[in-house]
Amino acid sequence: MAKVASAGGATPLRGVLPEEIIVWEILVHLPPKSLLRCRSICRAWRRATSARDFLLAHHGRQPSLPIVSGYEYRGSGCENIHLFDHRAADAQLQPIVRLGGSCLEASCDGYLILSKHDMARTCYSVCNPTTRQHAPLPQLTGYRLLGMYQHRPSGEYRLLLGWTLADWHQIFTLRCYVFTLHCHVFTLGSDQPPRYIEGLKVASSAYLHTPALVRNSLHWYLGQEASKLVIAFDTTSESFRQMRAPAVPTDSYIFEMDATLGIYNYNHFGRNVDIWVLRNYESEVWQHEYRVELPVADIKGKFERLNDSWAVSVVSVDDAVLLLVSHGGWMFYVNIDGELVDSFHRDGKIFYACELRLKQTLVPHTVFTALGSYDVDALPFV
Repeated sequence: MAKVASAGGATPLRGVLPEEIIVWEILVHLPPKSLLRCRSICRAWRRATSARDFLLAHHGRQPSLPIVSGYEYRGSGCENIHLFDHRAADAQLQPIVRLGGSCLEASCDGYLILSKHDMARTCYSVCNPTTRQHAPLPQLTGYRLLGMYQHRPSGEYRLLLGWTLADWHQIFTLRCYVFTLHCHVFTLGSDQPPRYIEGLKVASSAYLHTPALVRNSLHWYLGQEASKLVIAFDTTSESFRQMRAPAVPTDSYIFEMDATLGIYNYNHFGRNVDIWVLRNYESEVWQHEYRVELPVADIKGKFERLNDSWAVSVVSVDDAVLLLVSHGGWMFYVNIDGELVDSFHRDGKIFYACELRLKQTLVPHTVFTALGSYDVDALPFV
């Protein structure tokens, strides 16, 4: 059989569909791997799909998928990062990064920030799993990474950092210690040291979990004993503010939900998950939206060796609310109606959802060329 098209020959759809329809209505919707394979069909497709305006449009159509970590407790002990795509007919857990001693710290669009502890210091690096580029980040020793964001006015990707040597102040009226978390901003690809910004005062009992990015602001839920509130960091003005939080248990977690904020709490004893939704962002009005009863009988009946030590995460994808229940090498996908939809098992691994997301991108970024030294197709990629 003759080849359908050579590198410089006619495309298989030329004469059937206009080139503009092929590029902007078909190719732009393909997953990154499929798009890269299509580039080899002809020079016209390679040229069209390499243009920056096309790549930006292609990135905008990619789903923002939850990241699932799979730790190998046998053999190498490495941690693998997967994307969870509940719409896929098969391979719903897609491996993308093999960390090999590093830890996943943050993500934004198609970029991941990794950390590696070396003696008494922590070294950070940035990678794009789609283009398989990886580069170390200098000048960040001694900082704690709080979040990653794109600064819309400049288009730069920036890191929000907390200085680990904080100033402590005793405020007895709050019956706890309050410290000023000195914050800095670092621009990826910059040769300048992190820039200091106004600090954030938080109670010592508070812990800043993974933030939720909504309306160009990073949000943390602080369920401290003295007060329950949400801290928001405006990524445009690069300033902090406080928001009202619902009356939820202390051990609750914030997440992005259909372009607004959600907070969920897992009741280990009742085996149910409560979800509150910020229905009016400006007025800070929260509403208790869901109580999901986990399908305990279905899970235990199918997998008899499971004990009661379960971890539950709530994620939102394409307007659907999903629950990821993990136990050892098992992960269960439960819908908002409390129905067990699917399960996954990898022998020798421990799964957990790490509250981060990835929106794959082929858009070239100056961060790698600006850093000078970066690798392609080397570790940490699978």
